[in-house]
Parts: sequence; C-alpha cells; structure tokens
Amino acid sequence: MQHGFVKVCSATVPIKVADVEFNTQHIIKSIEESYKKGSSITVFPELCICGYTCGDLFNQRLLLEAVEKAIIKIAKATKNMQVLSFIGAPLVCNGKLYNCAVAVSDGNVLGVIPKTFLPNYGEFYEQRHFVSAPKTLTEINILDNKVPFGTNLIFKSENNVDLTVAAELCEDLWAPKSPSVSHALAGANVIVNLSCSDEIVGKAEYRKDLVRMQSAKLVCAYIYSDAGDGESTSDLVYAGHNIICEKGELLAESNLFENGLLFTDIDVQALSDERKRMASSFFADAVDGYKIISFKENPIEGELTRVFPLMPFVPSDNAISERMDLILKIQSKGLEKRISHTAAKTAVIGISGGLDSALALLITYRAFKNLNKDVKDIIAVTMPCFGSTVKTKNNALKLIDALGVTGKIIPIEKSVNSHFEDIGQNKNDYDVTFENAQARIRTLILMDLANKFGGLVIGTGDLSELALGWATYNGDHMSMYSVNCSVPKTLVKELVKFESARYGGEIQKVLDSILRTEISPELLPVSNGVQEQRTEDIIGPYILHDFFLYYAVRWGFTPEKIAYIAEHTFKEKYDLNSIKKWLKVFYKRFFSQQYKRSCVPDGVKVGPVSLSPRGDWRMPSDAISNLWQNDIN
Repeated sequence: MQHGFVKVCSATVPIKVADVEFNTQHIIKSIEESYKKGSSITVFPELCICGYTCGDLFNQRLLLEAVEKAIIKIAKATKNMQVLSFIGAPLVCNGKLYNCAVAVSDGNVLGVIPKTFLPNYGEFYEQRHFVSAPKTLTEINILDNKVPFGTNLIFKSENNVDLTVAAELCEDLWAPKSPSVSHALAGANVIVNLSCSDEIVGKAEYRKDLVRMQSAKLVCAYIYSDAGDGESTSDLVYAGHNIICEKGELLAESNLFENGLLFTDIDVQALSDERKRMASSFFADAVDGYKIISFKENPIEGELTRVFPLMPFVPSDNAISERMDLILKIQSKGLEKRISHTAAKTAVIGISGGLDSALALLITYRAFKNLNKDVKDIIAVTMPCFGSTVKTKNNALKLIDALGVTGKIIPIEKSVNSHFEDIGQNKNDYDVTFENAQARIRTLILMDLANKFGGLVIGTGDLSELALGWATYNGDHMSMYSVNCSVPKTLVKELVKFESARYGGEIQKVLDSILRTEISPELLPVSNGVQEQRTEDIIGPYILHDFFLYYAVRWGFTPEKIAYIAEHTFKEKYDLNSIKKWLKVFYKRFFSQQYKRSCVPDGVKVGPVSLSPRGDWRMPSDAISNLWQNDIN
C-alpha cells in the first residue's frame, strides 16, 4: 500500500479440536483470502492447528507428527503469496514440547517463536504439557528443515524499511515483563499475539485495555488474534475477541462469538517517525541476541479501509462529555493561574458576537467563578465598525447580559476614519490597511482599558488562525494571555455547543445563535445589512485546514500523504482537486506566517498540537515551503 500503510488481518478460523486436517484446510483458506485482500500480515490464534484445548492429547506422538506435517503443508500452500502468517502449533525442540507461533510466507517456514510465560492457575495448566521458551536462540527441525527457534526473532520487510514484526503468545502480554517490550526496544514496530483466552464477564474490556495500552507504551501496532467457539468445550467458552491497535488507538475489534477475518490498515511510517520524535535512544537499531529474518510485503494494492476522524481534534469516544469538560477546565485553570500570579483586578475581552470571543468569555467566566471573583470585573467590550452586522452586535450584547459581566459598547468608526486621515488612507479603498487598522484600533482600546482598570487583555484567537496567520499583526494577534491559542476552530465550535447545552436558558439561546452565524472577520462594509465577507471563502474550509494541521504538525506527514488520507476521509464532501487547492493554501500560509507565531502571547496547551514558539513548534520565520508545495501534485 501507499504512504506507509500496511493491511493486516487477525483471523479466527473454524476449528475442531484434534482435527488437524480440518483446521489446516481452514487456515490455508484464510491465508489465501487475506492475501487476495492485500494483507501483508495475518495472525491466527494460539495452537490453532490442533486446538488449544487438546489437554493430554498433547502427549500423543500421533498428534504432534500430524501438526508438523500440517505446518509444511501450510507453508507450501503459501508459495507465491507474500503474506507473513503466524500460526499456533505445539512443537518439539531438543526433546521438549513448546507452545509456538510459526511464521510462514511465500512457501517457507521463516521462524518459530515459543511462548515464554505459561499460565498455571485457575482454568489454565499449560505447565502440565509445555516448557517455557529457552533463553537463547537455537534451531528446530521441521521435517528435516532447520528453522530459527526462539523469542528473539524480528521479521523485517525487504520492500518496506519501516515494517518490522515480532511475536508473543497470549499470557506473554499479561506478564509484567512482556517479551514484546524487548521486541520493541530491538526495533519491532508491529507486535502480533497468538492467543486462546476464554471468555468470562468483564474480561473482554480488560483484554482490550491491555492491547491498547501495550501499543501505546511501545509505540507500535499490536495485532491480537483470539481463539473462537471451536475451542469451547467442557467448562469453558471462547469468543474470538480479535483486536488491532496502534499507539493506543483501537483500529479494529471483532464482535464476540463471531469467527472471521478482521482487517485494518496500520501506518508503520507514522510509527517509525513517532519513535524518532519521542526519543530515538529508546528504540535501538539492533539489540544483542536478536536475529533479523527477511520477508516480502504483499504487492497487492489493497483498498484503504482505515477510518480517519473528520475532526481529529474533537473528542469522539464514549466519554465525550468528560473530555470536553476537561478541555474547558484546562483552559480556565491556565487563566486562573495568570490572574492570581499578576493579581489582576479585571479581565478585559473584546466580544465580536463570533465563536472565538464567545468561548474566551465563557472560559474567563469559569475562571472568575473558580477564583470567587466578582464576574462584574470581567469587562466585555464590543467595538462595532464598518463591517459589524446587527446580528453579531446583538449576540455580543445578549451574551454579556446573560452572563452578568460588565459590558461596554465603544464604536470605533470615528477613530478609524481619523486614523485613515493621519496616514493618508482612502476610506473607500478596501485593502489590507483598511482591514488591519480596525483590528489594531480594537487592540489599542482593549490594552488601554486593561491598564485603566488594572486588568489583563484576554486573547480570543484560536489555533487554526495561528496556523494560517489569519490575524492582524499586533492587532487581534496580541493579548496578555491567550486562552484559545491551542484550540482549533472545529473544537471551538464543539466547545461552545457543549457549554450551550450545559447552561441552557438565555445563555443557550444566544450561544446557539452565535453557532449559526457565518464565520467572518467583519472588516469590510456590509451590503444591505448583510456581511458578504466570509472567512472560509477566502482561506478555505476550517474542517480541512484543521485536518491538514493535525497530520502535518502532530505526525509530520508529507503533503502527498495528507492529500491521500483526506481524499479517503472527505470523499463525500470534497474531491481531490479541492483538497489539493486548499492544502496548497495551508502550506503557503503556514510557512509565510511563522513570524506571527514567533511572538505570540502565553497561552494554555490543551491538546496534542500547539504552535507556541516556547515549546511545541520552533521554526525559522524565513523557511521556504517549496518542498512541501511541490509534493502536492
């Protein structure tokens, strides 16, 4: 696949306990199906060739010989299929029986990984039949074929430098010192787990948390394949709970008690880049004792099926209310500290009747309440001028009244016209000077009011505007503390929605009206009472720009890769040409406007992306964007 994406499969096949031939046929069939769909890695459950629940049948030579023959049969069946498959099997090495993961690809058995931690409690008694993995690598004979045998095996793709795979089995994940920790430190960024985990109440949630957190901790993709109902016998039931995670994110999960193949796309390029970003010393190129085994990635171009969120900055999990409230608390706590530290008597904030200033006022209101300060000491100023509409002015005043803060109306048209006379600006020339002069006059007023009333000017600009440079230098670009500076526009909107529903009443009415208002800087004169200046017509849709921002800054994706996943994600709304058009705008503005970000005021970080020059983003103001522009074909 393109751009580092690798299709993978977690397979739970129909099996019959001790029926090696039946199981082998279904394993081969599943490998063929996964290969045709473009999978490069396919993982089967623990001991699936014969069944995990064979009990003392594991001591039967006839069964073990049948398993060994089945491995060769499966390997031969994979000839000309470049899919790295891991199959569970009991195998004898040096006179001892091991619970193993057998790696096969393109007609060959590439390696055998024995289980390290053997459960011997409750319903488990593996130590009755198996021994733990040896400490050092050796070889195992499989029908006179010598194959690497041991836990320290890493399978490295010949045609994808970022794809490195290692294996562990079931209980290995539950152990305090999982083999996968060593695998990751040795360079493996994909971990597979062959498991047979019986189902009891509450175990599925715990199992999923284990897989998810292991993938987060190790900065890897983790493919967990679980035994299905074919293993259900006597006192136990198995549910085939397959899970695929990547760096803490659940990418795919099967329904319990449904056998089948679970597919998704992992991004090994992103994993490699993330490891470099975090700390390259954690993940060495090689660790003593590991053997690297080459394999070829599947050349079939599978369809990208992975789902990317339309709004990656907006919480989308089941705890969305808690997450939104936490974001608001982080914003308000940052402001509380600044108010307390400076002993500010008041907070001064410009209210336009738009989303950003509404959120900033709501945050300031929270902070004052938490500090037991009188909200009347919040001075909310609306400063109408040429482009202000009746609707936005009324919304600003209604929000001020609903919250009970101190409001001021200071029309600035006279001041702006006087300034135009001073600098020789034609007031009928609607150029950048015409627009920016208004923003700077407003900031001047706010700063002087803050001085007059012993307060701080609270910035309203958001992260999306910072990224695009959509702010007037030393105008709305400047404040004494910025509460929205790491909140992108898509999240601003959702936070205002959240607060609207939480407050209800008159506050909800005005916030809902603000949410329905077209985003505009309102700097050009209105026509018949209507503001024709629409921000997204000029710079592009914020939903796209926030998507670009997340993957460009948080993950460092190339523009070509961002366009690729954006086309997949927004296919119902934007075509590829539109995506590329606005992506070019994004990079042009992102590079050219860095000088504004180099001197932004302090502001609280709430999410994974911040453009503060003091922490997260350090970039020369004169960097050239040609490489990035040229990557957008």
